[in-house]
Amino acid sequence: MAKLVYGMNQSLDGYVDHQAFAPSPLLFRHFIEQARDLTGSVYGRRMYEIMRYWDEDSPEWGAEERDFAAAWLSQPKWVVSRSLKSVGPNATLVAGDIEAAIRGLKAGLAGEIEVAGPELAQSLTDLGLIDEYRLYLHPVVLGRGKPFFAGPRPPLRFVASELVGEDVIRLTYVPA
Repeated sequence: MAKLVYGMNQSLDGYVDHQAFAPSPLLFRHFIEQARDLTGSVYGRRMYEIMRYWDEDSPEWGAEERDFAAAWLSQPKWVVSRSLKSVGPNATLVAGDIEAAIRGLKAGLAGEIEVAGPELAQSLTDLGLIDEYRLYLHPVVLGRGKPFFAGPRPPLRFVASELVGEDVIRLTYVPA
């Protein structure tokens, strides 16, 4: 059975914003290794559209960016959307019964499946499908943006912390 994991970079005040702060080279390497080990990823429409950046090779990318793109392109992706009509390479559109589709993925696969996007994560949390939450806490305060938790924070139990790089702490929680 696969484990569904929701993890994102987060400011000290609880916001996620990929344009407000970027991962350090060490943290980016951590994300490359993590992407290589994933069974796949589940995206909401908005996050999938952001991540489509990695579909096309860019001449200004260095070796690290190419490594991440290769890992991202190679993994299966499931995109939850009512508005999209098609998705890109190695991706499957999930437009019907989201709960049944995600339960089927969890039951039929092994390893970790990443959940990306606060709104999708909230929907899956409400359905009791998220197995683990990973908050990559950065020492920045944004004061605005999308919160990591798109709704009420679920009851959680702390299970681990890890320093990643010089200034990011990964906090890991499971449903209580």
